[in-house]
Amino acid sequence: MPRSNYLFTSESVSEGHPDKVCDRISDTVVDAYLSAMPEARLGVETLATTNRIVIAGEVRGPDSVTFKDLEALTREAVKDIGYEQAGFHWKNNDVAIHLHAQSADIAQGVDAAGNKDEGAGDQGIMFGYAADETPELMPAPIFYAHRILKDLADARRAKQGDAAKLGPDAKSQVTVRYENGRPVEVTQIVLSTQHLDESLDSADVRAIVEPYIRKALPEGWVNEGTVWHVNPTGKFVIGGPDGDAGLTGRKIIVDTYGGAAPHGGGAFSGKDPTKVDRSAAYAARYLAKNVVAAGLARRATIQLAYAIGVSKPLSIYVDLHGTGNVDEAKLEGVLMDALDLSPRGIRTALGLNKPIYARTAAYGHFGRAPEADGGFSWERTDLADKLKSALA
Repeated sequence: MPRSNYLFTSESVSEGHPDKVCDRISDTVVDAYLSAMPEARLGVETLATTNRIVIAGEVRGPDSVTFKDLEALTREAVKDIGYEQAGFHWKNNDVAIHLHAQSADIAQGVDAAGNKDEGAGDQGIMFGYAADETPELMPAPIFYAHRILKDLADARRAKQGDAAKLGPDAKSQVTVRYENGRPVEVTQIVLSTQHLDESLDSADVRAIVEPYIRKALPEGWVNEGTVWHVNPTGKFVIGGPDGDAGLTGRKIIVDTYGGAAPHGGGAFSGKDPTKVDRSAAYAARYLAKNVVAAGLARRATIQLAYAIGVSKPLSIYVDLHGTGNVDEAKLEGVLMDALDLSPRGIRTALGLNKPIYARTAAYGHFGRAPEADGGFSWERTDLADKLKSALA
């Protein structure tokens, strides 16, 4: 029997976290190429450390996107995040770019030819998840861990009072107590944030961040019993890649469901949508969210599996965690009919061949509002009625 009374914790990291800086840069490169050629192929990794950024990987795209362009976009991304410190400054960082052509051996497995549809860019397993714990159908711990950091970043950018004293690098962690399977309160809050004023101590930082944290959480979830850990080391001035080296793709649990659901292991950032690590994970979330939005279950986990060069998924698996009102095996067939789960089908249905990825690099790829230009299209619930009708 699943537990109904328990504690569950998830963490998030801000856009200024070293790994998130790298995710942002990698996805900025992806967007640059997709803007010039929607069918561009990319696998881009970024490393960031003190005063240095290295971008490497494989590209199949137009020569009109130059390394000079990419360097300028990289500096602009770092500037937008907010880094102007001695050890990591958007203007002074050394930016080295090492991009080369995509392997022909990989390309032949992905390209359509004759009667062969486009294949998946690699083998792998991908998971999607949804739960009715928030209006966005996300697990509560990761959703609110993201919201805390996003609200603090917005306040820092807007220079709202003492929030202007905070730096770009931050981490949050939220422990939620569940009663009868529903989230009811926060028992522990961890917040570590860089601060620009060296004289600030933990109490000073808590005084700055606590109002934003309380506002970010549902009313009544923070109470006298909530334990706070704000900058528990006491000082956090040296932050970002100057404090710790960053790499693309190291925050895959932060990017998804905060540990509340399985993860296939593949990162998202730096990859074009022929890479099913990214596009199929988005499709799985889209399906899971629509299952819950349709009222077919309170929780849904969906697994997809692919082989390189093969168009259709090898398998689909649905787990409704005992909360569903439909047969899971039947639902698997309905989902396969409801959405073309080939790489091309996913990209077409969700409009993924667009420059919509840099915005996904921080505060989660899921639980965000769909945007007018196609951003976060996998968060739409326009499939819900179709699923209900098929299972009526």
